[in-house]
Amino acid sequence: MANRLRSLRPPRAEAVPESPSKAMRLLGSVVAPTTVLTGLLFFFGRQHANWLLDYFGVPLSTMGLTAEDYLVRSADGLFAPIAVVVAGVLVLLWLYRFLRARLAETAWQRLLRVATPVAVVGGVAGVAVAAVGVVHPEAFATSYAVPGAGLSLGVLFLVAASRMLASRAGRPWPAALATAEWLAAFVLVSVGLFWAVADYSASVGVGRALEIEGTLAGPPETVVYSAKSLNLTAPGVRETPCRHPDSAYHYRYTGLKLILQSGGQYFLLPVQWHKADGTAVVLPRTDALRLEFTPAADPDAPC
Repeated sequence: MANRLRSLRPPRAEAVPESPSKAMRLLGSVVAPTTVLTGLLFFFGRQHANWLLDYFGVPLSTMGLTAEDYLVRSADGLFAPIAVVVAGVLVLLWLYRFLRARLAETAWQRLLRVATPVAVVGGVAGVAVAAVGVVHPEAFATSYAVPGAGLSLGVLFLVAASRMLASRAGRPWPAALATAEWLAAFVLVSVGLFWAVADYSASVGVGRALEIEGTLAGPPETVVYSAKSLNLTAPGVRETPCRHPDSAYHYRYTGLKLILQSGGQYFLLPVQWHKADGTAVVLPRTDALRLEFTPAADPDAPC
């Protein structure tokens, strides 16, 4: 009778396999992906524009850049990071599929025993690099994205080591702990990627500024016509009074190049601008100004 009662009892529930799907659903129910993505793109674009303008000594607030300007500029600093991350994920997935399909179970377990301590060392090293970047950011002054990338990779390595240990032990964590682990890992990896991409966007902004500086002497030039004297005294910029009495614009300025127009402002640089002593010019976009673009402006031509 006792044996019969035991046979009628429901079987003991097996441990639920650990999966990030529940963690992703939980996170998605809290965070609106579109809103977060737009905010990130805005921030990355602002980083790009801020460092580009800062190179020329122009405060970002003076240009009045719009949200659309930031979103467009964000693409310049996102192409390479997105390509690297997606390519890395694909390579890891393909490598896992290749090894899992071709290695016997004993060989696979042997590989896990070797890979686990390697993942632990790599994870600790990555987190240590991120910690140094927080305490002494000047250590990575020429390697902007290293601390953030170190945090993301370090957390991924440590999570991989945890997964491999669980696989070797054959005792998966309870579902609640597994979900908490995936959420914590997702947040830390996202923070590291955000950190790395933000620094990379800043470095791209500086790189674009260097490109602009290197092409200032090339065409086209910008000729500025003004109803009143602007008193521009930058090196290479020449003011020519217009002699025609009925002209709406009484002064012409050559030796300039338009860099950016936004928020009702023109940002121009002299073609002879140098970072050591160069002067940037920001003019309001009004009816009192007219801009012309030419391959080569003649400063001695009649106005």
